[in-house]
Amino acid sequence: MMTKFFNSVRRRARRLATMIALGSALAATGAAPKPNFIFINIDDLGYADIEPFGSQLNRTPNLNRMAAEGRKLTCFYAAPVCSPSRAALMTGCYPKRVLPIPHVLFPGNEAGLDPREITVAELLKPRGYVTAIIGKWHLGDQPEFMPTRQGFDYFFGLPYSNDMGPAEDGVKSSLDEPVPKTRGEGQPPLPWLRNETVVQRVRADDQTTLVARYTGEAVKFIKTNRKKTFFLYLAHSAVHFPLYPGKAFQGRSKNGSYGDWVEEVDWSMGAVLDTLRELKLDRKTLVIFTSDNGGTPRAVNAPLRGFKNSTWEGGMREPTLAWWPGKIPAGTSTDAVTGMMDILPTLVKLAGGKVPADRKIDGGDLWPLLAGEPGAKSPHDLFYYYRGLKLEAVRNGP
Repeated sequence: MMTKFFNSVRRRARRLATMIALGSALAATGAAPKPNFIFINIDDLGYADIEPFGSQLNRTPNLNRMAAEGRKLTCFYAAPVCSPSRAALMTGCYPKRVLPIPHVLFPGNEAGLDPREITVAELLKPRGYVTAIIGKWHLGDQPEFMPTRQGFDYFFGLPYSNDMGPAEDGVKSSLDEPVPKTRGEGQPPLPWLRNETVVQRVRADDQTTLVARYTGEAVKFIKTNRKKTFFLYLAHSAVHFPLYPGKAFQGRSKNGSYGDWVEEVDWSMGAVLDTLRELKLDRKTLVIFTSDNGGTPRAVNAPLRGFKNSTWEGGMREPTLAWWPGKIPAGTSTDAVTGMMDILPTLVKLAGGKVPADRKIDGGDLWPLLAGEPGAKSPHDLFYYYRGLKLEAVRNGP
């Protein structure tokens, strides 16, 4: 009897030890819960259009605070124009590899981001993420190319740029400019979509609500999913031509309609970050702010040379901020080479996933750089500057 008793005790002890070990392993894997991700992409913002990067014209107090609480990436690269830049963001690849087009996509194009490509949203969903894009997509407007077919649970915004529509709707002229008539066949009406349904035709007055409505949708998404793990891609149409700052911001800056719209974007940034703070999600969320390409001549790209549409630094290097209180060292910066194609591997790694092994991924994990780890370096020994299908420059080192 005693032998059976002791054997029973030993079995229970072993089961208990196994359960404790398993529990410890699970606790270890859950010790660092998966973070939320918010990626904010401005359209055509100049390198020195915000105060953390030297603006003397536009007031950006919320971005100032974000920089003070986070890290500046002073050598973060995109592409010379919209669609290729967004393709790099979605796939972790040089644009030419995944979207081989000479310029940008237009309404009705047969081309788009091939559904066989694997997007960052598609990699995060199996990790338990709720995914949304609010704003501008610009990676194809045919059904098979839409974001809801590429890993996003929710889409609210425009399928392409806010200047792609008939002139009589005000999409070829900025605020307070005469509205021209459409010449020739023109472009189809600019559609505002919710998922894959057109909710309205976008006219001049609607353009003035772009930032406010995108921001409202973003805040609503965060609040709705505050108890879940989420990836929010907030892609503003501002400050792309035509310029349509919201009515509350018109005439407020000393830099005309362009400055008004930059300052409204800063307000939007404040609304997003304040929401995270109020919901106590700030220490659970990585937020990255950048632009899809360099600014146009109406922007300030100083001290960089050139503008959008070029492979000069002013066409491809973007004012970028990374923020995650308690994880990213406050008030710091790095001049290591980083870029759009690094976002996918970075987020997937932080989410506990792996990048696809069946294809070439050009980007690398930026987390050591973002975290300010000693000796952290760029994942790129060489960086290639493509303008469309043409390689125009290579960077090696400084």
